[in-house]
Amino acid sequence: MTSDGRVALITGGASGIGRATARAAAARGARVVIADVDRGGEAVAGELDGAFIATDVSDPAANEAAVALAVERYGGLDWVFLNAGVSTGCSIHDDFDVETYRRAMAINLDGVVYGTHAALPALKARGGGAIVATASLAGLTGMPHDPFYTANKHGVVGLARAFGPALVHDGVRFNAICPGFSDTSIVEPIRDMLAQQGMSLIPAEVVAGAVMALLEGDMAGECWFVQPGREPGPFRFRGVPGPRG
Repeated sequence: MTSDGRVALITGGASGIGRATARAAAARGARVVIADVDRGGEAVAGELDGAFIATDVSDPAANEAAVALAVERYGGLDWVFLNAGVSTGCSIHDDFDVETYRRAMAINLDGVVYGTHAALPALKARGGGAIVATASLAGLTGMPHDPFYTANKHGVVGLARAFGPALVHDGVRFNAICPGFSDTSIVEPIRDMLAQQGMSLIPAEVVAGAVMALLEGDMAGECWFVQPGREPGPFRFRGVPGPRG
């Protein structure tokens, strides 16, 4: 499969799932813009003959600057992977810290909203395109050891289910990817615990393959799970019970 001529913007592209997806997109012929607070993204962009921009996704202006770079450097924008994310770093107990909590919500949820808002004019100018946002399996079920991560990832899933049908008339397909525990830096604080429990980590490249399927497909409003030993696919939400007379 080839994606020659496509322009892809990837937030959180300096490492993990973002980097793996950038490599997969470039291998298909896409031009890639890496947006990340981690300056290591410069090396990834150089490897892929792409572009890098230092980007804090919790800042609306930074998202707009990343989109502007893609348009100025490559003439437009076709794909957006809103992948930047962090674990929370505090709980609801004595270690609760408002700034730490707000930072996680701002990156994981606000960043998806700001990134979508910034990208829409450029995508519509090309006649449409695709956005994929990184949620998590925690967006489909509760994760007791990080309830706030669960909350913001549920928010991303909600955005995908609502933006999907809302944006199709603009030719923009919005979907979410919901991987289980993946072999990325975000699991470092619990890596030993997962190993002790015999949990298999999902290679970032496997998740990237599912992201590419969403970018290149024709689906909208879907939330794809990725779990070890299973073929990635859309999570089938049960319908909300209707009213009774």
